[in-house]
Amino acid sequence: MLRVLGNPKRLCNGITRRDLLTAGSALGLTLPAFLRAQAERPSGERPKHDKHFGRAKSCILLFLYGSPSQLELADQKPNAPVEVRGELKSIRSSLPGCDVCELLPHTSKVMHNVTVVRSVTHKYPLHGVAYATTAIPEIDAPIELAPHDSKHWPFIGSVVSHLEQRANPATAKKAVPDNIALPFPFSSQRTGEVQRAGPYPAFLGNQFAPHFTSFHGKASKKITKTLTDRTIEFDEPYAGTVPESYFALGGEPAADLTLDRMNTRKTLLDQMEDARRSRDKVDTHDPFREIAYSLVGSNAVRNALDVRRETAKTRELYGHFLFGQSCLAARRLVEAGSKFVTCFWDEFGLAGSGWDTHWEHYPRMRNELMPGFDHGFAGLISDLDQRGMLDETLVMVLSEHGRTPKLNNAKGAGRDHWAQAYSVLLAGGGIARGKTVGKTDSIGGTVTDRPVSPKDLLATAYHLLGYDLETTLTDKTNRPVPLVPGGQVLRDVLA
Repeated sequence: MLRVLGNPKRLCNGITRRDLLTAGSALGLTLPAFLRAQAERPSGERPKHDKHFGRAKSCILLFLYGSPSQLELADQKPNAPVEVRGELKSIRSSLPGCDVCELLPHTSKVMHNVTVVRSVTHKYPLHGVAYATTAIPEIDAPIELAPHDSKHWPFIGSVVSHLEQRANPATAKKAVPDNIALPFPFSSQRTGEVQRAGPYPAFLGNQFAPHFTSFHGKASKKITKTLTDRTIEFDEPYAGTVPESYFALGGEPAADLTLDRMNTRKTLLDQMEDARRSRDKVDTHDPFREIAYSLVGSNAVRNALDVRRETAKTRELYGHFLFGQSCLAARRLVEAGSKFVTCFWDEFGLAGSGWDTHWEHYPRMRNELMPGFDHGFAGLISDLDQRGMLDETLVMVLSEHGRTPKLNNAKGAGRDHWAQAYSVLLAGGGIARGKTVGKTDSIGGTVTDRPVSPKDLLATAYHLLGYDLETTLTDKTNRPVPLVPGGQVLRDVLA
């Protein structure tokens, strides 16, 4: 049986998306039926404005769930009290005036290609993945844990896919889809059944849901984490993966389901359709059935996701970590034609993991978090630049918020949620090389210059990708809504 992975998305009749995607011998009927049922009519055009508009041919979004500390990313405060600056030292980077954490030696060498925005701020110090990646105006904890709540707005990758198909319906049949997310379905690898909101199409319809990949490989390292009542050890792919690891789109076909067998089933289904058309005297050609087959059997997607095809030297550049190899796959996907690719540093094993360092902040930074990010981000920027792709590929490092300036007293120290001030990294696709924007106070806790909203970051991405901010979407009540209400293009981050 062919199994396509994804998070449950319940339709109005109570059937889940996963149920519809469980294909088996009826693959030709169920998957196309799902695609057809979720389709929307294209509309709208994309006007051009200035030299920055449409500079980015594609976008790679790197989302660090749980949120790194601004003080240990790119807003160092070496003169702050020890309870603020902590135990990690700063090192010089290739961007003058922007030191970085000592655990980022590779990143320090590519910062001259990056713009750092140190003054991102908002009022929601919770895991607002949806707030950071969609145009939803407000959010709270209950809705963040209810991904199918009707109040949600669509994920930026879903909007990009929608607008591309609206401008050119043929993009729905691209060999490499426009909205792909790595390394596995979001919020699917942690304990507990509660699914977090964020990368979903909301009122655009499930036709525009991200195409989640699956990770095929093993962790090469174990991580020990201390909970309030016990300590546990488990394999952690974000801390290291074996070289044989790779990705596939939606899971791999079962060993006995070859392309020949798929084509045989397709031929049989075509014969059945021909007979029915002859009987009913109507044309029942189904474009969504063709999309389903081309997606499942696409060599272009399969090849792009198989990072084992890269040289050993290139794979080492990105590091053998789940995040690093995801970044490599993202570069291969945009190179193959995908418009928008997301790499999530997601929770794994435990709820509240990822970059959510309420305790054991420094042990986790050293052993689990910083090495994988350092290799992955620096490898991606270096590789794109060497290939001549950086100027046309927008790279964004985002998170939900920052972390408290003052360390708490938890075991191993910790930093809690903090949305008053934090940093993001931008590069490529029309972004200026080697620049810092915005300032915070002496402890990195309050914005003192150039406040930036998460919505401004989304608006800037849309502008660089070539979508006019006056473009409207149609919400669930059939009313037109803007791409990012209140979001403004950050002109001072542009090249």
